[in-house]
Amino acid sequence: MNHLLKLPRLATRAFSTTTKQMKNKVPDHQKIFQADNGLPVHIKGGTTDVLLYRLTMTITLAGTGYSLFWILCACQPKGK
Repeated sequence: MNHLLKLPRLATRAFSTTTKQMKNKVPDHQKIFQADNGLPVHIKGGTTDVLLYRLTMTITLAGTGYSLFWILCACQPKGK
């Protein structure tokens, strides 16, 4: 039962130490994403964003094609 009484103190200590060590990266990201360099916002983050965008579009198009294929198969009359 004694360890339950120490839990709030340990949780407060754990969260307060990690927030002091972290650097705020928001201003750096704001500079990158608000820069007027002619790029769409979904690829301003660099190579990782471009790869994630292309992967997402590939999965979306493949899923749409697969769904349309099965809809086409479902609407065909069954042969006897």
